[in-house]
Amino acid sequence: MLKTILSISGKPGLYKLISQGKNMLIVESISEDKKRFPAYGNEKVISLADIAMYTDDAEVPLREVLSAVLKKENGEVASIDVKKSTSDQLRAYFAEILPDFDRDRVYVTDIKKLVCWYNILVTNGITDFAAEEVAEPEAE
Repeated sequence: MLKTILSISGKPGLYKLISQGKNMLIVESISEDKKRFPAYGNEKVISLADIAMYTDDAEVPLREVLSAVLKKENGEVASIDVKKSTSDQLRAYFAEILPDFDRDRVYVTDIKKLVCWYNILVTNGITDFAAEEVAEPEAE
């Protein structure tokens, strides 16, 4: 599911991949307005499936981090308000989700973005963060 959910640099929110054209993607806003528009090759577009968070010894895929937030919040919107919380509060909240996150490479802005993305996804009914299973062709 996260493979088709995109973040576009310079644009707020998250977008769903609808179609691909020549030198562009057709995306739809996940929020209420559901506006469709083209995202061109010069824009930095990244799939949520390609994002990972740094820990002290490895990188954890975003789907696992989002699943941990979902479990902590019991499927509800995040209990922390990113606009009113201090940096220390945000780091403490994230430490509950991912205790061994790399405090030098995971910035407060990354935590804010993660919580905002989580809230957008849950608000719009997208809670299946599991990895997509790729069907392997059987060898004969």
